[in-house]
Parts: sequence; C-alpha cells; structure tokens
Amino acid sequence: MSGPGLHLLLISVHGLIRGVDPELGRDPDTGGQVLYVLELARALGRHPAVAQVDLLTRRVCDPGAGPAYAEPVERLGPRARILRLPCGPEGYVRKERLWDHLDGLVEAYLAFARRARRLPDLLHSHYADAGYVAMRLSSMLGVPFVHTGHSLGRCKQAALLAAGGQEAALERQFQFARRIRAEEAVLSQAALVIASTRQELEEQYAGYGAFNPRRAVVLPPGTDLARFAPLRRGAGAPAVAAQVDRFLRDPAKPLLLCVGRPAPRKNLVGLVHAFGRDPDLRRQANLAIIGGSREDLRDLPEPARTVWRELLLAIDLHDLHGHVAIPKGHAPADIPDLYRLAAQRRGLCLNPSFSETFGLTLIEAAACGLPLVATDNGGPRDILTQCRNGLLMDVREPAAMAAAIKAALADPGPWERWSRAGIRRVRACYSWEIHVERYLARIRDLLAVAARLPGPAALGQPA
Repeated sequence: MSGPGLHLLLISVHGLIRGVDPELGRDPDTGGQVLYVLELARALGRHPAVAQVDLLTRRVCDPGAGPAYAEPVERLGPRARILRLPCGPEGYVRKERLWDHLDGLVEAYLAFARRARRLPDLLHSHYADAGYVAMRLSSMLGVPFVHTGHSLGRCKQAALLAAGGQEAALERQFQFARRIRAEEAVLSQAALVIASTRQELEEQYAGYGAFNPRRAVVLPPGTDLARFAPLRRGAGAPAVAAQVDRFLRDPAKPLLLCVGRPAPRKNLVGLVHAFGRDPDLRRQANLAIIGGSREDLRDLPEPARTVWRELLLAIDLHDLHGHVAIPKGHAPADIPDLYRLAAQRRGLCLNPSFSETFGLTLIEAAACGLPLVATDNGGPRDILTQCRNGLLMDVREPAAMAAAIKAALADPGPWERWSRAGIRRVRACYSWEIHVERYLARIRDLLAVAARLPGPAALGQPA
C-alpha cells in the first residue's frame, strides 16, 4: 500500500456502463457483469479500509449510445467513480471487435496514472478483455492483479457447438481462439482468480492448462437488499403489473418470470417451446419474458435480433397469445417489482440458460420471496444448495423443463417453504457487505507479499 487506505482499480471494458439507471439488457454486452462491477465498486467504496475505487471502462462517444457514456468521470459514491478512457474508435464496439484496441486502453491509463501521480494498490479485471489490460498494466507497473472471468470462452464455445453451431461461423462471430489465448495468459499471471461458485472452479476453469486452483477462491457476489426485498404484507399489485397484464388473458394465474438478455446461451426460445408444448402447464400458469428493451426489432444488433425473431415465431407457432407477456421495455426500478409481482401470484423465477456462470437474477428473485427453477449447468446449483428454494431442471429437453416447472407449482407447501428460505438465506449468504469483508481479507494477504517495483519508475516516465 502506498498510502492510508486501499486504492483499487476495477477494469471492465465492454458494454455500456453508467451508474444511474444502468441499461441492463440493452445489448448483448450490457448484462449481469455491468451490475456486478457497479455494485462491487460501490460496496468497496463504502468500506472504511478503502480510500478510492476506480472502475475503468472505455469511453463511448456515440449519439446512438447517449451522452452519459462519453463523460470521462462519473461519481458512484464518495470514494468510488467510473473512469472512461479512450479505447479504439469513439463509437460503440461490441466486445468481439475490441481486441485490436485494448493496448490503447493500457496506454490511456498509463497516461492518466502519470498525471494523477498515484498507482492503485491492486487491479481487478472482469472478463477476458479486461484481463488482458490488467495483465499488461500489472507487468508495467509492478501492481498485482486479480481476475474474475464472468464467463469463459471454452465453455461458451462448447455450449454453442453442442447446440448445433458451426465452428468456423462461431469463430468469425465470437473470436474464440483469440479470447481463449488471452484467458490462458491471464490465468497464468493473475495473483488470484475469483469465482462465484465451486462448479465454476471445478468444471469451467479446470479446462484451462494455466489455471492453478491454489490461486483461486470462491466469493459469490452480493445483491442490493435495500432494492430486492419481499412485497409488504397487504400491499396491492406493483404498478408494473399493468405492463405484464395487458398481454394476458387470465392474469391471476401463477406467473413464470424469466429475466435475461436475448442471447442464444440464455435459451429463451427453448423455454417458450417447453411452455408451448405442454397443455397442462399452459393451463396452470402464464409466462413473462423480460429480455431488455427494444423499439424496432429490425434495429437490434445480432444475435438479439435473431433471438427475438425466433421468440415471436415460437409464440405464434404454439398460439401462446394471451399466455405469454413480452413487454417492449422496462426501467431498472421495475425489476424488483416484477419479482414481487410473480411472488404475489405464487409464480416462479425461471433460468433456462444452457450454462450459467452464476445467476444474479436468481438471488435477486430469492430476496423478493420468489422460488426458483433453474438450469442444472453452472452457478444455480450452488445457489439452490445454499438457499434451498426451488428445483434444478435439465434445459436440454423441453419436456424435462416443463416437468420441473410443473413439479414446482404442484404443491403450495413447498412453495411457501421455498419463498421463506430464499429470503432468509440470501440475507445470510449473498449481501455485498459479506462479500467485501471476504474480498478484502484475501486482498490484504496478497498485498502483504506483493512487490511494488517498478511502479514508481513507471509514474516518472514522460507522458
């Protein structure tokens, strides 16, 4: 440490990151990772052992994105802020096209640090692109870095191939070879890898030759318990009910709620097929899919446009008009109310993803008293083990998905127990305060042995 209190640099390069009303689901790159890094930065900034948290991302000067993403600095709290620095073209660039521009972000941060005359004590990268940036900065500044993958290229590639994708086409779209090379390099150099679940370490990171489990720890993220809480006893339906109910013939039925980006991995289309092919499930419940905001489907980027087109075709194929709600948009404040609405109607939160690194929406839903039925591949296994508030499902077979959902709806006794258990266990296991205490304990151990050279020399170089 170079002064009283820790100075931490979080790095999250892609997507659109802003502190006020983050536009989660606006595009495929602006999802759960954005919420994770924002809430982590704020939670760290509230801790008395932390002097400053900077969240580094790329500056986006693009009328289509909006002016907030062009602001060089945005305060997140008294000791936390977003730093936006140039990285490639001024306009928005999807993450697969950022690789050639990441060295520019490294140089921009070095210039910033020289002007500030202050090095961070630790770097924390999020996703492979930020991992590359942190790895280079760590080498040049003599500052250790830790890494959180959020998702891994090998796992995503395998899932898309298993779903019928063609290797050459997937490589052109997702740049898997470059991403996986970067991930191997990052894992070989990171002082610590932070995973959200045990399954992530044992089954996902284990597929990388450079991964060393002795330099890894499971630290599940938290959730904002002030926002995500049960509906007050005796309260009426949340105002957001009007946005959902206008699609539904019988809104009083249990509401199956799925909140997720329109990406192939999220398997939203498979969920609609599972719902549509089971007449009993259609009679028992309604389905609501909250897939981000859209104006004109033709203007959506790929793959979101294709996913929405397939969703609409599936709804029409199974004649689900009056049974499925697909609101065109929502405000961030609507998400907790959507969970509360589904809980009020004794519904379920569904996660049908082919693979899920963690599943932030699941702990948000659980905190609101909404039981879960979620994919058996990935983080939801850990969440359901901790919270004991629902069922896992095999998402590869529509019939198996429908059977699990019907089993969860069948008896009011388990539903009540799951609802209470989720509220209680999220408060005990998934608060940001708990996460930050565990995080800082590990960071202090790293900093106690980390060498800081040649950091001062790097700051002394001319800009």
